[in-house]
Amino acid sequence: MFENLTAKLQAVFDKMGKRGKLTDKDVDAALREVRLALLEADVNFRVVKEFINRIKERAIGAEVTRSLTPAQQVVKIVHEELIHTLGEPAPLNLSGPPPHVIMLVGLQGSGKTTAAAKLALRLRKSGQRPLMVAADIYRPAAIIQIETLGRQIDIAVHSEGDQTPPPDICVHAIARAREGAYSTVILDTAGRLQIDEQMMREIEQIRQRTNPAEVLLVVDAMTGQEAVSVADEFKKRVGLTGVIFTKIDGDARGGAAISIREVTGVPIKFLGTGERVADLEPFYPDRLASRILGMGDVLSLIEKAEDTLDQEQAVQAAQKLVDGDFDLDDFLKQLQQVKKMGPISKLLEMIPGMSQFSDQLTPEVTEGQFKQIESLIQSMTRLERQDPRILNASRKRRIARGSGRTVQEVNQLLNEFRQMQRMMKQMTGGKGMGRNLMSLFR
Repeated sequence: MFENLTAKLQAVFDKMGKRGKLTDKDVDAALREVRLALLEADVNFRVVKEFINRIKERAIGAEVTRSLTPAQQVVKIVHEELIHTLGEPAPLNLSGPPPHVIMLVGLQGSGKTTAAAKLALRLRKSGQRPLMVAADIYRPAAIIQIETLGRQIDIAVHSEGDQTPPPDICVHAIARAREGAYSTVILDTAGRLQIDEQMMREIEQIRQRTNPAEVLLVVDAMTGQEAVSVADEFKKRVGLTGVIFTKIDGDARGGAAISIREVTGVPIKFLGTGERVADLEPFYPDRLASRILGMGDVLSLIEKAEDTLDQEQAVQAAQKLVDGDFDLDDFLKQLQQVKKMGPISKLLEMIPGMSQFSDQLTPEVTEGQFKQIESLIQSMTRLERQDPRILNASRKRRIARGSGRTVQEVNQLLNEFRQMQRMMKQMTGGKGMGRNLMSLFR
């Protein structure tokens, strides 16, 4: 979502990096470009003004003048002030006796129902026993959607059809949670195409009757600055405790995510990073600030890998690499594991220095490359995967026909695989290198 802003800010800092010493004029010129980049990213005007003033006060002072690398110091100040603007991390409030009630509110189409399932799955992974509640009786198929998601992730859903008033449904669900030893109750309330009085009165009643520990506003990141005014209105009427941004992987300019904490005082708690039910991340201001500035987010990448990859399979693959037994079957399995983590372009954004290449790899391109490699390997016999050296011209023609590819593409795959094998032999050839490689997977 922040690709355009990241590219513009990196261009500004690259210019500064070429100067050995920064003058006040240099800083002013750079900050004008930073201001323009933020405004183009749809960041609230007042937030931009205060943000730039804080940076200017620090950048023109002794803090930068005395620095050996003044351009890097300015980047450091921008990073720190961006973290300040984004606010502090805000974990869910799950203190006190269960069940803990989490109420989701927002406009229609913001992704509340999917967010409810994502949140339920995350809570279950952390040891909670969640119950989802179908309290949106107005939107067509809303009840069917949450029941379908519940079956998909094997989490219970409390539903009473579309005739019972939503406040009553929520009260009944909490009673069921107490009886059934559910630790958290997630209320999927109804949204509207715009904020209206009937909607507000209903969610006010639900809040009064259920006393939720959390009232989370689900906001579509694509709505831009309107998200800030929506959050402000919900805060006044219902009393928000946090925000969940959905569709953060889309092509929105990102200004709302930067503005909302500063304008409303309501913390961001989660980011919806994709369409899969597992694609929900806790909000860490320092990590998001690093991504925006193109500095990567290695911690989130590690957490995603730990959450997605089969650890036992990874250890076995590492051992085979060390022993020189890694074959095309193992390569295919690891490729399929990486696919589970999401688009390669999104993973590149988390690696320091690689965000500049992420826009060159669209999900369609990387998915096509993955499918090409899969089709080639799956068209081989088990013996051919285990020992590619037996692949003569006739075998390669058969594989090309079976996969719908060309013999040249078969050769390209084999050449790249041999290069990887040689590289791994060099890495593990030195004393202790094999043990060091294995330790990465333990």
